[in-house]
Amino acid sequence: MDEFAVALRAWRDRVRPAEAGLPEGAGRRTPGLRREELAALAGVSVDYIVRLEQGRATNPSPQLLGALARALRLTDEERDHLYRVAGAMPPSARVVPRHITPGVQRLLDRIGDVPLAVFTGVWDIVLWNPLWTALTGDPARYTGIERNLVWRHFMGGPAGESSGVLFDAVHAEEFSSDLVADLRAAYGRYPDDPSLAHLIGRLRAESPEFAERWAVARVAEHRASRKTLTGTPVGEITVDCDVLSVPGGDLRIVVYTAVPGSVDDEKLDLLRVTGSRQFEASVRRPS
Repeated sequence: MDEFAVALRAWRDRVRPAEAGLPEGAGRRTPGLRREELAALAGVSVDYIVRLEQGRATNPSPQLLGALARALRLTDEERDHLYRVAGAMPPSARVVPRHITPGVQRLLDRIGDVPLAVFTGVWDIVLWNPLWTALTGDPARYTGIERNLVWRHFMGGPAGESSGVLFDAVHAEEFSSDLVADLRAAYGRYPDDPSLAHLIGRLRAESPEFAERWAVARVAEHRASRKTLTGTPVGEITVDCDVLSVPGGDLRIVVYTAVPGSVDDEKLDLLRVTGSRQFEASVRRPS
């Protein structure tokens, strides 16, 4: 059996279902993931996973390899090995990294009492928890370019959909300015990323506000803001938004919190109890 098949099977066996947000269940012959569970997490058929593990499927796409690496919670080194033994080039340092490290996965798993999501260095959402979904709506409803925060901020969501976010005048200016400056900084880090170039090109062509801000050539990172979310099941909630950077991976962990003891904090507590239950199945599934 070739190295790709051996590694895939070994890594599947070591991931406990609970780590992937799945029930342990009874009658398992292995403590790791079943083939059908890995297939569901990676978005492929069970038959294809079987053929990969038997060495009968060749040349898996980079998109599939990325999905397998996330589902199997591989380290950066393991992900690169998976690409190489599959006959593909590991992701270049000159394109936007999308790999979610095991540490970030565990952080999301364990911090369930605050709304939390993970974004790439260009603000594509790739991971989120149930409370984030309850507070902001399900990110899975977005596809393609609409999964990008900068795009939705300047262009809006799908036709007829309100953003459900309000800023005061100061934070509105800071947020818009910081997002554009942050995207420019990313453009310098990832000059070979075609999707980033496409995003910037469309924004400059279709959003006069973005084009005007882009022309200023400001470079900075977005770190914090305050906003009011209007479409939650418990009414309007004003939250502080803090952005934490992941060293080495250029991921951003975005956390929403409310002032302790405030009405907004009480609403978040209510949302934890009531609003997030219905969203338990709609979490943490990168595109």
